[in-house]
Amino acid sequence: MLVTVARLSAGYGGADVIKDIEFEVRSGESLAVLGTNGCGKSTLLKAMGRLIGYRGTVSIDSRDITGFSRRDLAKNIALLGQNTPVCFPYTVRETVSLGRYAYGRGLLPRLSREDERRIAETMDRLDLTDIKDRMIDELSGGQIQRVFLAKTIVQDPGLILLDEPANHLDLKNRIEILGYLKQWVGETGKTLVGVYHDLTLVHHFADRALLMKSGRLAAWGSVRTVLTRETLQEVYGIDVFGFMRASLSFFQPQPPQPPAVS
Repeated sequence: MLVTVARLSAGYGGADVIKDIEFEVRSGESLAVLGTNGCGKSTLLKAMGRLIGYRGTVSIDSRDITGFSRRDLAKNIALLGQNTPVCFPYTVRETVSLGRYAYGRGLLPRLSREDERRIAETMDRLDLTDIKDRMIDELSGGQIQRVFLAKTIVQDPGLILLDEPANHLDLKNRIEILGYLKQWVGETGKTLVGVYHDLTLVHHFADRALLMKSGRLAAWGSVRTVLTRETLQEVYGIDVFGFMRASLSFFQPQPPQPPAVS
């Protein structure tokens, strides 16, 4: 799957938040979208998911998504945010099953054997099988995010849009969720575009990076070419490289101190 964004502009109330954004992401790749608060990262994802109006084009395999029906859109694109609302007291399994709705027929489609297999397999890989009958409004934040991630996975979209889904989770849960997604994208040839604030995770979980500044594209390419000391300082207004290096030095083992002389 090739995802192409060309001259994309979007915003709210007639005012553009993002302007003339252009990039592409290929099958099996993960793209990290980076930048300061308010630079337009979430607006970019909403436009790509056709949740807000926009100018320009978003194409999947050269097909403009404006031509997709709602059902086709659900089969091709899924967005997972950091604060997915829990609107109904469904069980874990019932919530995950909603990801297969686009593949059924009629208003109340029944799950097929293939649906059941995908649901069971995904819940097992995300350690949800033991709590499959619990109500999701009884779960912790980390567990809820795993449930909605499982729902997204069983939806089987070609493109997953992540809007900081692990931002409020502890480091262990964050690494596990992003690690699972990277593995899944690599195994299935899907495409992932995710917003990140924690730059330390980008080298581990992204193939490419897109850096935004004031709604415009500041840099795009491989992680190594984008996340340079000079570019980061220009976008964030601080010496990010120096700060991170100083922070990491705190965890370096200290040389043994000589015994005190009495």
